[in-house]
Amino acid sequence: MISVIIPTFQEEENIGRLMACLKKEAIHPGGIREIIVVDAGSRDETVRIAKKAGACCLAAAKRGRARQMNEGAKAAGGPILYFLHADTLPPPGFAGDIIGAVKQGKKAGCFRLAFDERHVLLSLYGWFTRFHLKAFRFGDQSQFITKSLFEQIGGFDASLTVMEDQEITGRIMNHCAYTVIPKNVITSARKYKQNGIVRLQLIYTLLFTLYYCRVSQDKLISLYKRLIR
Repeated sequence: MISVIIPTFQEEENIGRLMACLKKEAIHPGGIREIIVVDAGSRDETVRIAKKAGACCLAAAKRGRARQMNEGAKAAGGPILYFLHADTLPPPGFAGDIIGAVKQGKKAGCFRLAFDERHVLLSLYGWFTRFHLKAFRFGDQSQFITKSLFEQIGGFDASLTVMEDQEITGRIMNHCAYTVIPKNVITSARKYKQNGIVRLQLIYTLLFTLYYCRVSQDKLISLYKRLIR
């Protein structure tokens, strides 16, 4: 049984669609145990919509995806944790795919990525996520991990505001193989449309490079806020 954990902040435009997708999957027994939304003080209708759709909603003590996902994991009752962004839709049958992978001994992994906007560059960005390289592992792909392994490695690094997905993937790979299930999650291209597809990818590449050059989180966050709308 899977505990789905969704960190949110001002996601009223997306959370209803995601909850409808998850409820379809929950109809099948032996899949989803619970849906946990960890909200960081949204002032819109995010929490109301999620509660109405049947999610367990937690108020995060502090904003930040790493912290929010850790809080959700702590409250989760399922032996498998599935971390999912509010603007990303998992593929049909995802719960069975994850459970099947765990039964085969795969303790952690993700799906491939596709965008909800047709563009040759976005298709190319998504195509690269099929490769088993840490450089292509980001939170938009969603991520599953057994709760026992998550606790063993200490969860997400709560000191990180950006690149928390890259950091935990590295620690997972030090403990076990990381699998990529050959189905696509569909994630929103809204930031690419707002910021320009090439421009945003260059910004992400810059942040990625600076992170691995050990630039401080404060500087990365400042750069992120300055460059990305």
